Amino acid sequence: MESDTIPDLMTAAHQLTAQDLVEDLCEARARELALFTDLAEDQLIGPQGHFLEPPIWELGHVGWFQEYWILRNFDGARSMLERGDAIYDSFNVSYKLRWGHEFPTRAETLDYVETVLDRSVERLAGRRPDQEEKYLYWLVTQHEYMHSENLCMVRQTLGYPGPRIEMRAILPDPTFKPMDVEIPGGTYSLGAPEDGSFVFDNEKWAHEVEIEPFRIANAPVTNDEFLVFVQDEGYGARRFWGKHGWEWRRREGATHPLFWRKSEGGWAEVSFGVESPLRPKAPVTYVNRYEARAYCRWAGRRLPTEAEWELAASGYDKRRFPWGEQLPTPERANLDWSHLGVVDVGDYPDGDSMFGCRQMIGNVWEWTDSTLHPYPGFTPDLYKEYSAPYFGQKPVLRGGGFASRSKLVRNTWRNFFMPQRRNIVAGFRTCAL
Repeated sequence: MESDTIPDLMTAAHQLTAQDLVEDLCEARARELALFTDLAEDQLIGPQGHFLEPPIWELGHVGWFQEYWILRNFDGARSMLERGDAIYDSFNVSYKLRWGHEFPTRAETLDYVETVLDRSVERLAGRRPDQEEKYLYWLVTQHEYMHSENLCMVRQTLGYPGPRIEMRAILPDPTFKPMDVEIPGGTYSLGAPEDGSFVFDNEKWAHEVEIEPFRIANAPVTNDEFLVFVQDEGYGARRFWGKHGWEWRRREGATHPLFWRKSEGGWAEVSFGVESPLRPKAPVTYVNRYEARAYCRWAGRRLPTEAEWELAASGYDKRRFPWGEQLPTPERANLDWSHLGVVDVGDYPDGDSMFGCRQMIGNVWEWTDSTLHPYPGFTPDLYKEYSAPYFGQKPVLRGGGFASRSKLVRNTWRNFFMPQRRNIVAGFRTCAL
């Protein structure tokens, strides 16, 4: 590859060692396997629908992506799978076609991803990786972080049991009170600063935008708040839905969030196949942007723009995380499947932003009112298909959910999904009109 196509990795990249890259790569794979290996044979494919991929495709794909960018790119190796590109190339093989393949068996898939990982590790032994290698090893690891979250959502959507992950204690705050907080207007530097941190191409680079003063909720919308909208027949009121949202609602026949269930005993929610009473102070989760916008119209509120969201999380002093520069810890954010689900919106006070906004990192991704567009001067990174094909098409989410990896998220991270997606760990917070 031409050297001028390699992103400027700056200070942080130069400090990385081969051991750092290997440890992160192996940890990411261990988490991916923790979500896969306990699945039964009849769960490896699963039913088509819900914007899903078969679990066995998920595992094979992360191995293929690693082989493609590391072994085939650097070493000129031939693909270990005869039809690997035709099965696992996510950009060129539609998700709608991913059930029609003759997949390698479980044993063959596990052997494939293990062999790819071993060879990727071995090639760094005894030497210093160059700048391009650091970038692509980082890219492969970050990609696997994203797919471990996706595989977690596949299990949730199909009603499979939750993965066997060590649970952590919840850090509550009995004094928390939901309210709006005032954010002063001014000139804000939106996007990632060139400070040596790894970021994706759609975060580059920080540029000045003018933001008017606004008021934003210090927490996401809760189940009990959203329940009032449901009970007020908000799903059936055309005036709360835009054209495309109303078409989606009628087509799907939606009357409540995807995993809610109503019975004689009241409302319940289903988490990894287990039904339990709806928790009133937990954030409403697994709603799409159409549902979020409809709620806002009903409530006389609005979604924040992504610039407003980032300012509320970062402050004008441009913190990397709401609480500062320190990396996420279990005391600050609900990440890494710590609880196999969401916690109440008042929990995790140590993760507050300087303005007092809670859980802007972790618990649930948050829909914004913005669509993904390039920042000024955008140029794609080596993985050109990551962002550019979706500009102008997909709404932006910010923050990260309980299944997001702590080494992936930050205030400037821009996630994006189609507005009808409702089987992702997504909720929302609102702003005053």
